[in-house]
Formats: sequence, C-alpha cells, structure tokens
Amino acid sequence: MNLAIPRYNTNTMPTAILETPAQDSFVSARRKIWTRAECELLASLEPFQSQSLELIEGELINRMGKGTLHTAIVAMLLELLAGVFGLSFVIQEPAIDVSPEDNPTSEPQPDLVVVSAKASSFARRRPGPVDIRLLVEVADSSLSFDRSIKAGLYARAGIADYWVVDVRNRRIIVHRDPLDGRYGSVLTYAVGEEIAPLAAPEFRVQVGTAFPDLVN
Repeated sequence: MNLAIPRYNTNTMPTAILETPAQDSFVSARRKIWTRAECELLASLEPFQSQSLELIEGELINRMGKGTLHTAIVAMLLELLAGVFGLSFVIQEPAIDVSPEDNPTSEPQPDLVVVSAKASSFARRRPGPVDIRLLVEVADSSLSFDRSIKAGLYARAGIADYWVVDVRNRRIIVHRDPLDGRYGSVLTYAVGEEIAPLAAPEFRVQVGTAFPDLVN
C-alpha cells in the first residue's frame, strides 16, 4: 500500500485569534448564585462560623487577610468621621441593604458607614440607602472591584456619597450623583487636598490624614 505523506508548509505562521469566545453555557450552568437566605444558613454551620464572607451579586467574597495598613487606615478614618458626625453615627463593617432588586443576592459590608440615626437604632435591622449619609471602602488589592462592581451596587441603591480610599496611590476617589446605576461624578482627591462630605459640607477632611504612614 502506498501511503502519501502529507507535506506541510514550514513557512506559515500561527494565526492570532482576536475574537473573544462565547461563554460556555455548561460552565455558566455550574456557577452557584447564592442568596441572603442561603448565606444565613451557612453562617449557622460550624465550618463557616470562623469565616468572614461578603455576598456580592450572588458571589461569596472572602474578607479575611486585611493587612495592618488597611486596618490602620480604617481606624484613622473612623476617628476622623467620628469627629465630624459623632462616634454614635459611624458604624464599622455593617451589613447593609441596597436596592430592592439587588437585596436578594447582595449584602455588602462596607468598611465604614455614616448613618442618619445612632448605631443603636440598627440592632434589629440593617442600615439601608435612606439611612446612609456617607459610605467608605478602603481598597488595596480590591480597588478595581470597589470602583466597578461595588460602585454599581451602591449607585443602584442611590447612595449619594461613596468614597474609595486608594491605599497604594494615597488618594480618595469620591463618587456622587447616582443615576441609572452609575455615578455621574467621580473625582480624585490627592494628598494635600480636602474633601467636604455631602452630609457635612462645613467640615473639611484632609486627604493626607487618612494615611497613618504619612501622618506619623
């Protein structure tokens, strides 16, 4: 039997694939979307009681492993905001309500929230958009997530004043004017500049004082 040996053109180059493949429906079907009710059940189980998890758009986000600088910045901001609004009106890492459409699959826990009533008022309920005067996230490795996914979540809830503290670049990114699930105004304030919270325009917060390594 005479078998023909195929000839290959050794001068050809591989072709780049430029288009993005469509999402595999099987992979998508395997993705588990969690709800608040399911997460409450998980939290009651022993293996999960020691874990710090945050529910965002049906995904469980691990909040463990925050560095010492992150912790110090949250503490510094807590002191600053308490000086403006009063300690009873600033809550650290509360679980909050967002928009009605997002509530079933999202229960964010911002680093700091300034509320319109004393913290003791929320012993039996979560702070919601109508209660929140200022919301702060301190971002190091989570900067992109806080500026995209979380910003959309907070904008849809109508939260008027959302600050992202960018740890690596020593700046505060202020999101305001929520409309149609987006913030119409996003401004960056660097060290040496001041920010006035919408809920307390007479007070000026020095950006540099949010970063302990610059203050000391």
